[in-house]
Amino acid sequence: MSDHDVLRLEGFRATITSGRAIVDDVSLSVRGGEVLAVVGESGSGKSTMALGLLGFAKPGVEITSRSLVIGGEDVPLDDEPLARTYRGQKISYVPQDPSTALNPVHRVGKLIKEMRHVHGLAVDDAFVARQLERVGLPGSAEFRSRFPHQLSGGQRQRLAIAVSLACDPQVLVLDEPTTALDVLAQGQFLVELDRLRRDEGVAIVYITHDIASIAELADTIVVMYDGRIVERGPAASVLHRPQHPYTAALLACAPDVEVRRKLVPIPGESASGVPQTGCPYVTRCTLGVARCTESMPDESLVGPAHSVRCFESSKVTVVDIELLDVPASLRGSAVLEVQDLTVQYRQRGKVVASVDDVSLSVGRGECVAVVGASGSGKTTVARAVMGLTPARGGRVLLRGELLSSGIDRRTVAQMQSIQMVFQNPFESLNPRRSVLDQVARPAITLRGSRAKDADTAAQRLLDMVRLPAAKYRLLPRELSGGERQRVALARALVSDPEVLVCDEITSALDVSVQAAVLETLRDLSEQLGLAVLFITHDLGVVASIADRVVVLESGRVRETGTTDQVLRNPENDYTRELIAAAPRIQR
Repeated sequence: MSDHDVLRLEGFRATITSGRAIVDDVSLSVRGGEVLAVVGESGSGKSTMALGLLGFAKPGVEITSRSLVIGGEDVPLDDEPLARTYRGQKISYVPQDPSTALNPVHRVGKLIKEMRHVHGLAVDDAFVARQLERVGLPGSAEFRSRFPHQLSGGQRQRLAIAVSLACDPQVLVLDEPTTALDVLAQGQFLVELDRLRRDEGVAIVYITHDIASIAELADTIVVMYDGRIVERGPAASVLHRPQHPYTAALLACAPDVEVRRKLVPIPGESASGVPQTGCPYVTRCTLGVARCTESMPDESLVGPAHSVRCFESSKVTVVDIELLDVPASLRGSAVLEVQDLTVQYRQRGKVVASVDDVSLSVGRGECVAVVGASGSGKTTVARAVMGLTPARGGRVLLRGELLSSGIDRRTVAQMQSIQMVFQNPFESLNPRRSVLDQVARPAITLRGSRAKDADTAAQRLLDMVRLPAAKYRLLPRELSGGERQRVALARALVSDPEVLVCDEITSALDVSVQAAVLETLRDLSEQLGLAVLFITHDLGVVASIADRVVVLESGRVRETGTTDQVLRNPENDYTRELIAAAPRIQR
């Protein structure tokens, strides 16, 4: 790591059309070879600040103040023609979803060449090959001729970085780069980032809501809340000795593969916009005093290079961990059984098994997690259980009763008994129906309830998933991601199912919202005796929610056992690889 700042941002402020500040008084610096992680919930201003580093702003947002220096030079981002010469050459940006940044009709090689051509720099196939190898991708002619859709999620993310580094910028800005990656792809991606900063001295600004993902990579952590920096300092100091109650609360929300514990959601919701007076976190803070509502604390040093904005920082402690009980056996008799399940498809004239001879069971009141990397067959198992993907062989049993492999041949009672919560609630919810209307509808169609009774049942479930009554009449687009997922959960439960299938339901959620959804699901499972089949790639989540684990690789079961057995004493090499790649805070 170099001794001088490569990037220095001072006095960043962004406002919306009403004039209200959504990011205010943000200053930070990054040295060559340093990874600076910016963490916080959705709405904290992370991405607004990240885009502002390149002179961009979302529609309706205006950057009203900012001084940016890169490599000792002032960057005139207000001069658009000149700013274009800086983007890519001095500073580059990698978005959360690489598919939005990669032209789908251009081949891999052309994507890198185009970046060089735009800046008037020479490029040939040998340079493209070296650039791909620089980020751990093959430099072969065959790989260079592929299109983005022919790459895995991890490969697309690394390709986006290769394109961003094509002109050798001094600063790389990454906006939630691992959100869509499985644990193995994420681990490989973080290793490549670490190599880039160590070997090539690239300064990295890493935007994330997942505090565990940067625990081993970041040198410095900046915590943002409601548009302001509330804490900053060396990573080890912030993670293990937080000085702001919000930082401590984020750590209490974050699941960790090494600790089987109860997650503690942050109470309340983030305020919208930066208040003119007072600490923005005061409405959610357990340490708040009168002056917290009257003035915003100044940033003060609490340790070497560690500063905080909090009047009561001396009272902040790491939230006590409540360990989960280890179940001695199944909580109840098997409700769902999957026996020798096989799902096949044709690829270039060949028959390929996406799921091969998979067996598992879920008892009443039990949560069984199915884990594995992308392409391991997890979601295919879930869809086959639901009858959405036809099975080529094997059986699915509900309370010993054989279910048809196609949902169109299942009875209404069978469909009522098994419900599913999908990964993306925005796509699974009807955009034209209110929250109350679509939660009530399954009670009418599957249980035959009258409209009034269905509304009553819907309100009861919405209350159980902790959605405020004021939002019952809203449309899905008017809700946050976590609220939409709670609505999807309530809709699945209103038909009073015995089995709930959850497919990556927390993969795109903030750690605070994720904690709330997981604890809600745990409470409901215990209250209602639900058998839960939980599909995920996040082993930290598994440690916090599952009683037993089934590990899949290439469609086959590699290991199964209780959560403690699998995570603490894995017997299969693939399971060990997954666990080793999982991010963790406690190490």
